[in-house]
Amino acid sequence: MADPILVRFYHPQHGNRVGVILDDVIHDVTEHLPTVGAWLRASVGHVVQAIEGLQVVARDSEIMFKTEVFENKPAAFIPHWLPPVDEQDIWAAGVTYERSREARQEEAKDGGDVYARVYQAERPELFFKAQGSRVVGPLGEVGIRADATWSVPEPELAVAINPAMEVVGFTVGNDMSSRDIEGENPLYLPQAKVYKASCALGPGIVLKPSSEWPIATIHLNIQRGGQTVFDGTVHTDRIKRRIGELVGYLGRSTEFPDGVLLLTGTGIVPPADFTLQAGDVVTIQIDEIGTLRNTVKVV
Repeated sequence: MADPILVRFYHPQHGNRVGVILDDVIHDVTEHLPTVGAWLRASVGHVVQAIEGLQVVARDSEIMFKTEVFENKPAAFIPHWLPPVDEQDIWAAGVTYERSREARQEEAKDGGDVYARVYQAERPELFFKAQGSRVVGPLGEVGIRADATWSVPEPELAVAINPAMEVVGFTVGNDMSSRDIEGENPLYLPQAKVYKASCALGPGIVLKPSSEWPIATIHLNIQRGGQTVFDGTVHTDRIKRRIGELVGYLGRSTEFPDGVLLLTGTGIVPPADFTLQAGDVVTIQIDEIGTLRNTVKVV
């Protein structure tokens, strides 16, 4: 039996809703679970039991939809997916794949010694990426900065974590990045990474508590004018850091009362002569986790 998937969606007759996908059917659980944060808080200390209870509530729901109903570009009065977050912050880990380390060094004007050192260091690179309310959902538009000349998507496995820093599941993430801005100076990282429509997640959180990475291939495809201009893959076994390592450092000396999602780095980097353009379609697919598709716009 497939793992349950926690989703958010908009329906013109019901508004913004929370649902659970079981066997390709969305069961509306909003009356029992008004927010993703509410479930993450309730899962503390008993994640497996909380997932089982959520499935019971879902099966008892009288409001159900086929998933294909929401395969539309977000717009008023049209059913569509929402990002699977609401009150959560999104954080990200950097330089967790060898290919990422190489790419950061290639783009850095000073040779990128800082990236080589953090790749080997005990403490990982972690940074704030987005507020949940600013995250782009499936089929929405992700942004490239108007003042950047070298923009790329970064396809990443995202980990969903409750307030006790317990892993509850996984989703697909896109950590949009301005390579020229970060390459000019590592201190420009927030400007290269944190801007309007720079983070996309979805379609849902596959509820699967685990202390190990899912065994999965991450696939990135970029189309322009209906033609593929980049295609690449990487396997999660290439992630250098362990889940417990990243989550442990993320939770040090801080707290996330509504839970948090952590992007875990990218191992797919388009060539140096490639940059995104408005209208490009970015598709990220992770085995057993889902497919996230977005169109690019200038912000």
